[in-house]
Amino acid sequence: MDEVIRQLPKKAAEKHKENKKFLAQLRKKPPKHLDYVMQELHEAEFQRTDCLTCANCCKTTGPLFTNSDIERISKHFRMKPHKFISDFLQVDEENDYVLQQLPCTFLGSDNLCAIYEVRPKACREFPHTDRKKFHQISNLTLQNVAICPAAYNIVEAMKKRIKP
Repeated sequence: MDEVIRQLPKKAAEKHKENKKFLAQLRKKPPKHLDYVMQELHEAEFQRTDCLTCANCCKTTGPLFTNSDIERISKHFRMKPHKFISDFLQVDEENDYVLQQLPCTFLGSDNLCAIYEVRPKACREFPHTDRKKFHQISNLTLQNVAICPAAYNIVEAMKKRIKP
């Protein structure tokens, strides 16, 4: 898996123009069955891909923390939300709460998440390839294929299955 992760940014960069064009076409005219196909491709890929052998998302990118996430995780730690924010989060240039540091503070050396049961919504939904109205997140998908081997594989499979 280490080699796959190491090569992923280069492979994604090589496919960027092709993927951007494909996803723009999907966004412009999404097929009626797109969400069903995406669900099927997502499930098939995650039968083959074990996130615990990778965790590249947790090592290289930080999720956005919503107010609900902050409340839930603070409660889990039995701390006040403002204390959780000051200990773990910062405000980014878009005024969103994000982690102070990467890799994620809550990622263990075994790639297990210490707060898995209460993790942020962005973590629960990553890489967003089974999301309803998938065509609306093309820019996010372009970013995710360079981070997540499963997202890369799903987009490659999608290009074979869907002809916009």
